[in-house]
Amino acid sequence: MFNALVVNKDEESGKTSAAVQSMSLDDLPEAEVTVAVDYSTVNYKDGLCIGPGGGLVRKYPHIPGIDFAGTVESSSDGRYKAGDKVVLTGWRVGEAHWGGYTQKARAKADWLVPLPDGIDTRQAMAVGTAGFTAMLAVMALEDHGLKPEHGPVLVTGAAGGVGSVATAILADLGYEVAAVTGRPETEDYLRNLGASQIVARDEINETTKRPLEAETWAGCVDAVGGDMLARVLGQMKYGASVSAVGLAGGAGLPATVIPFLLRGVNLLGIDSVMQPYANRVRAWERISKDLPMDKLEAMVKPATLSDLPALGKDILKGQVQGRIVVDVNA
Repeated sequence: MFNALVVNKDEESGKTSAAVQSMSLDDLPEAEVTVAVDYSTVNYKDGLCIGPGGGLVRKYPHIPGIDFAGTVESSSDGRYKAGDKVVLTGWRVGEAHWGGYTQKARAKADWLVPLPDGIDTRQAMAVGTAGFTAMLAVMALEDHGLKPEHGPVLVTGAAGGVGSVATAILADLGYEVAAVTGRPETEDYLRNLGASQIVARDEINETTKRPLEAETWAGCVDAVGGDMLARVLGQMKYGASVSAVGLAGGAGLPATVIPFLLRGVNLLGIDSVMQPYANRVRAWERISKDLPMDKLEAMVKPATLSDLPALGKDILKGQVQGRIVVDVNA
């Protein structure tokens, strides 16, 4: 027997409830690899799946948790054997499939990635989907020519999970990082991650009638979308790129095509869910080399399975800073 956070839905009222329950291996779905989960984490999607569902959860009862790291217990796939350390992010695990808020999980072998040397399972979940996405965003900017000497790189939503890790990675790689935040109390936190400039959200969160402004940013990791992304596009340097990773500020984009046509700006969509295996391996290898683990540790707050219902509500309200690492066995 083992424990898991299980979400149930009352069919009459439509309301969901989440609680830690005891389960057996027979309850788990069929898949090639059984994993003893060590850690998971809390993302915006997790908040939706713990609570209202957000249209992500297909059926109940449900175990949320869109990522996890742990040790293989058994495998019918030759790529993995008992004792292997693995990490899982994406593939709609924790949404359409049971996820990582459990002490035991089953997953398809294709969904797993071997942990690279130098990262343990706790650090892997300090990185988590948010950090994995941040690395994909940085890699995309570099693939499109970004170099430290080109100028400052803007990170929006910088105190959140993706933004925090992106700030730390970029600073460690030698970039000048301008961090956007709407919470003045996070300034010290962001500077400790390596941000050299703090940009108040109000300064950049309003649309302007001018399609182009002064060329300011050599690159951008944008976790906000909406009005802020529209504004940022008009501030990018010639040929610069924006990695779009989120929509905390809205899914709309009230922009013009002028930045693309007159400055050759690139808007790069970053998807972490269906990312091909080879790029997943590449990203985790880069994380093991280019993410300063001491700064990663400074972002981390611990949690247990029983903490998750409250944390799910907090992250939907924008009240979570940095990374929460869930010890499912605590």
